[in-house]
Amino acid sequence: MFLLIGVVVAILGIVLLAQPGGRRALGVPLLVAGLAIAAISQSFVVVPAGHVGVVFNVFGGVQSSPLGEGFRIVIPGIQSVILYDARLKEVTLAKGPAPAGASSPGEDAINARSKEGLEIGVDITVQYRIKRDEAPQLHRNLGPGYLDTLIVPQIRSKVRDAVGLFNAAELISTQRTQLEAAVTKELREDLGAQHIELISVLLRRIDIPPSVAKVIEEKQTAEQQVQVEINRRQQAEIAAQRVVVQAKGERDAAILRAEGEAQAIRLRGEALRQSPQVIQLTVAEKLAPNINTIMVPTTGNFLLDLRSLQNLSQPAQPAR
Repeated sequence: MFLLIGVVVAILGIVLLAQPGGRRALGVPLLVAGLAIAAISQSFVVVPAGHVGVVFNVFGGVQSSPLGEGFRIVIPGIQSVILYDARLKEVTLAKGPAPAGASSPGEDAINARSKEGLEIGVDITVQYRIKRDEAPQLHRNLGPGYLDTLIVPQIRSKVRDAVGLFNAAELISTQRTQLEAAVTKELREDLGAQHIELISVLLRRIDIPPSVAKVIEEKQTAEQQVQVEINRRQQAEIAAQRVVVQAKGERDAAILRAEGEAQAIRLRGEALRQSPQVIQLTVAEKLAPNINTIMVPTTGNFLLDLRSLQNLSQPAQPAR
C-alpha cells in the first residue's frame, strides 16, 4: 500500500518537473517524497498469523533467526523476507481418474508390490507442518517447493518399501495397522531430518487385483471351515473324556461298594467264629421261626433252648 502511494507521488513529481512555470518547483519535493515513501514501505513487513518469515540478507545470506508473527522492520534493499506457512497441512496421494484412452490410475496413485510380488494400490493422506525454529534451514536446503521435492517422493518411497514387507492377504486383513505404523516410522525420521514435523499417516484404501482378492477370500473361508471342524473335534474329545471320567467314577464306586461288602462279610464271619451259637440260632430260625425249643438228633440227644440262644445273640441291656 505505502509502496503504491510512494510510486504515485514520485510519478506526480516527475510530471510537474516536465512542465514549465511555477509548478516545476513542486516537482522536486514531490519526487523526493515519493521516493522516500517507497523506500520506507520496504523497511517493514507484516508476518501473518500461522506463518514464519525467513530473512535473506544480500551480504550475509539466510539469517538463522526466523521472524515471528506481527509487524517487523527490515533494511530495504538489503534484507528481504520469505514467508512460510507453519500451520497444519496435508497431502493426499490417491487413485485419480485415468487419462483419456488409458486404463491405468492417475499420476497420484501409489502402486507397490507385496511380499509375493502382487501389485497393490494404496491411497494415503499425510499431515505435516514445518518446524518454525528450523524454517531458515528449510529455506536454505529445500526452499518453498519442499512439498514436491521432498514430501511426495518420500511418501511414495516409504509406502512401496513398507508394502513389500507384507503379503497381500495380510494387508487386507490383519496387518493394515502395522503397514501404517511402518510408513509413519520411516517418514517421521526422514522428514524430521529435513525440518518437517510429521503429524499423522492415514491409509485410506488398499487395493489388490479382484482375482487375487477372490482367491484370498476363498482361502480364508476354507481356513475358517477347518477351524470349525477342529473346534468340533475338540468338543467331541472333551465329551468322550467326560464319559471316560464318569465311567471311571462309577467303576471306583462299584469297587468301593464291593470292598465294603467283603469287609462286612469278613467281619460277620469273624463274629460267627467267635459265637457259634449264633449259627445254630440262624439255622433253627430258618427251619422253624415259631419254635422256641427243638430236638436236634445227633450222636448224643440234647435239648436246644432257642430262647437262651436269642438272649445270647441280643446285646446286653444296660443296668438301670
